[in-house]
Amino acid sequence: MHKPSKLASALLLGALISLPAIAQKASGGSGGAVATVNGVAISQTVANAFVAEQQAQGAPDSPELKNAVREELIRRELLVQEAKKMGLDKRPEVAAQAELARQAIFIRAFVQDFVKKHPISDEQIKAAYDRMKTQMGNTEYKVRHILVEKEDDAKVIIVNLKKGAKFDDLAKQSKDPGSRDKGGDLGWSSTAAYVKPFGDAVTGLSKGKFTETPVKTDFGYHVILLEDSRPLTPPPFDQIKPQIAQRLQQEQIQKFVTDLRSKAKIQ
Repeated sequence: MHKPSKLASALLLGALISLPAIAQKASGGSGGAVATVNGVAISQTVANAFVAEQQAQGAPDSPELKNAVREELIRRELLVQEAKKMGLDKRPEVAAQAELARQAIFIRAFVQDFVKKHPISDEQIKAAYDRMKTQMGNTEYKVRHILVEKEDDAKVIIVNLKKGAKFDDLAKQSKDPGSRDKGGDLGWSSTAAYVKPFGDAVTGLSKGKFTETPVKTDFGYHVILLEDSRPLTPPPFDQIKPQIAQRLQQEQIQKFVTDLRSKAKIQ
């Protein structure tokens, strides 16, 4: 069974790293106002930040972009003023959403600054790549499995397989929705993609054989069939270097957050 993702880390870091970076130096000056709407000034700094975000997404720097940003900011200010007239800013749910947006801005700025000040070296990336190759091993396996809640149910499946029942048919009772309708097929993977008891069981099988005792993991009890195996060729270093660097950055930030939490007074 594949390893579960770390939801907390993904919520904190996954989206943040991939957000478009605001340019270090926005185009144009930083003082004054680009427009005044009913007496409320829209600062040049806000306009510069908006322009920089658009450029980060591929928009070319041009007078047309700056004019479009100015018009958009005017429309936004008009709507904000109307919302305040209606008292929408006093609604708890609106205030909560505004606070979440404020937090996201500060967190994004922190992540971008942290990554800049703590760059991942080529040596770190190469070491992580070598570790990945070691963990993956030299072989990948084509595996099917049937996952059930109770050990006795898994034992019945094994008995039926020994009597000649088809694995595909028995897989329909699996509680794994991702593979149940595909005859239990998990495709090609190295054992590093699975939790340890599952991976160990796979490496202990011969081609065409299934586990004759249920394999227990945190997910339940598995009956595993090894359909085939083949030599594993890891992807070239240069091809996955950016992904490894991003993962190392995420791990670095997560460690920093974990350290902050350990020192914080949380009630």
